Amino acid sequence: MNFILNPWPWYVSGPLIALVMFTLIYFGKTFGMSSNLRTFCTIAGAGKKSEFFNFKWQDQKWNLMVVLGTVIGGFIAHFFLSNETNILLNPQTVEKLQTFDFENIGKTLLPMEIYGWEAVSTLKGFSILVIGGFLVGFGTRYAGGCTSGHAITGLSTLQTPSLIAVIGFFIGGLIMTHLIIPLIF
Repeated sequence: MNFILNPWPWYVSGPLIALVMFTLIYFGKTFGMSSNLRTFCTIAGAGKKSEFFNFKWQDQKWNLMVVLGTVIGGFIAHFFLSNETNILLNPQTVEKLQTFDFENIGKTLLPMEIYGWEAVSTLKGFSILVIGGFLVGFGTRYAGGCTSGHAITGLSTLQTPSLIAVIGFFIGGLIMTHLIIPLIF
């Protein structure tokens, strides 16, 4: 059974995000997904090896529920609320992707040429996955949080470091899209 719904408009989803942020701030909590990785590592015993992971993880149970909600919400959205239509892309984008030998452009959210099992099982694909994962992990730790934490919590609480981090995320995305990806593919 697949219920096809349109995405929620900004005037519904935006205030809901603001309401969640207000509630978190009211209760003295901050939102961010990367802090959950620290909690998972602490639960697994990483505190025995590094002081960074030596904290009372039980205080983060509420944030682990955010991860569970994200997984359940993603499952529901994908299997029950997804629209089967093609993604409308700019013709210039389609043309550019075709020069990189991408097929089925706009048919899926994630191109199989990058995210499919066949691509990941090659040395090039595996290297991209490992190096990209390392850079994301390093960048998240170096920036003191992830994109969701800085862009949602940090900006909503008017933190200058978060503004700088978000600007850096966008600049990094532009550099990756326009300079590095063409070199890789």
